Amino acid sequence: MRLKDRVAIITGAGQGIGKEIALAFAKEGAKVVVTDITGKEKEVAEEIKKMGREAIALRVDVSKMEDAKRMAEEALKAFGRIDILVNNAGIY
Repeated sequence: MRLKDRVAIITGAGQGIGKEIALAFAKEGAKVVVTDITGKEKEVAEEIKKMGREAIALRVDVSKMEDAKRMAEEALKAFGRIDILVNNAGIY
């Protein structure tokens, strides 16, 4: 558990590489903030919780400053700190 009690925000974590990163971080003990624009973020957060780990899901459009601010605020509200940010979301 190399990431025990670390708080990680993973953008674009609803599917693909982002999802796998979120699951891997959770397996290593991290508390995960699962963000995505697709609506699949809740499924990933639930999968993490079923592993016995902590996670929250946020629908976030990282191209919008107000969403990025809300993402940080919600992470701090839920877990009290942010240790890791993985900017995985693609903007196109």
